[in-house]
Amino acid sequence: MHIAWIGKKSPPCGNVTYSREITNALLDRGYQVSFLHFAQDAFDEETGKPLPIHEPPVPLECQEVPLPFLYKSQVYTIPTLKSSKVLAESLRNLKPDLVHASLTLSPLDFVLPEICQELQVPLVATFHPPFSHKHRNLSSGTQHFMYQLYAPSLANYDAVIIFSQAQRDLLMRLGVPEAKIVIIPNGVDTDKYSPGPSTFKAELQTERIFVYQGRIAIEKNVESLLKAWKQVQRQMPVHSKLVMVGDGPLLNAHMTNYGPEQNVLWLGAIYDEHRRIEILRGADVFILPSFVEGLSLSLLEAMSCGVACLATDAGADGEVLAGGAGIVLNPQRTRGELRTLLPVLAEHPEMVKLLGQKGRQRVLERYCLDRNLGQLEKFYAQIFQQTKVEVYR
Repeated sequence: MHIAWIGKKSPPCGNVTYSREITNALLDRGYQVSFLHFAQDAFDEETGKPLPIHEPPVPLECQEVPLPFLYKSQVYTIPTLKSSKVLAESLRNLKPDLVHASLTLSPLDFVLPEICQELQVPLVATFHPPFSHKHRNLSSGTQHFMYQLYAPSLANYDAVIIFSQAQRDLLMRLGVPEAKIVIIPNGVDTDKYSPGPSTFKAELQTERIFVYQGRIAIEKNVESLLKAWKQVQRQMPVHSKLVMVGDGPLLNAHMTNYGPEQNVLWLGAIYDEHRRIEILRGADVFILPSFVEGLSLSLLEAMSCGVACLATDAGADGEVLAGGAGIVLNPQRTRGELRTLLPVLAEHPEMVKLLGQKGRQRVLERYCLDRNLGQLEKFYAQIFQQTKVEVYR
């Protein structure tokens, strides 16, 4: 089967990781994959031929198709006026059996159903935007608007892949037909992301390491974590450091207020996957204090590495940690809860170890990449057969 995958390769975010992991796994399983993504349209002035795209490479057997854009961020993309034409012509030439769009939050998402209907090719979307189904705040209100904006268009796709029951309920309330919604959670490579030796703790010369990994932005509620950490420094029973991994609009402001004097270490965005795994293996506790989430791949990666995890009940993250696989925080009381929990976790390594073991087991049971790819393959076959029957009626 030939899959035309429309997704992101940069800048680093959950959508990029999702696209990379799924397309690489599909190639390993014998699928033909064409990867369409937004990239600068550059040409050699002498030959007129396209120049190489300076972004992370895709495997040689995966055909890469650049789509022109004006602006691209971790959150959304603004295409050029000719992007829809390039997309339609590319799909017409590729002649895929199925188009899978890992939605990049761009205007092209709304015209894609019409393009695929004209080409008579089945169209599947993975809908990533974060949300909060229980707690209302400015961030969750903004994301709810995103769901309201997309719902009418999602109803025109042949199917929509989401990550949790809560996300399904929200889309159904907004008018997306239940029959078009399929839950296939994010998955993580549990062989690659696994407990193992690490020199990271010795490198930092500390006894306990607490880690945050993600965007440094308002919706991630990083400030609550930083304020709680600063307030409990005198209560910490052993020397501990908070390691912040990621980039974003609030990075510089937070670095100014929280630094070595509070035992906070800023590492910025880390693109080397081996280094990220080394950090997780050396960590004791992973913390995700977000106001809104989808299903955090960073959280699943930390759990898979056997790190004790704390995350807010936002998006599907509370569902992931339910039943003792981690500690679920209230997004509206995160700072107060962290003030209590941080010293306790630093003092009780046996509790941290047990939480890490339970988190690892939860990922093995429900969020293993290999298992979830099996679900995706069955789904592809079902959608392809279903649309094939409808075409020949």
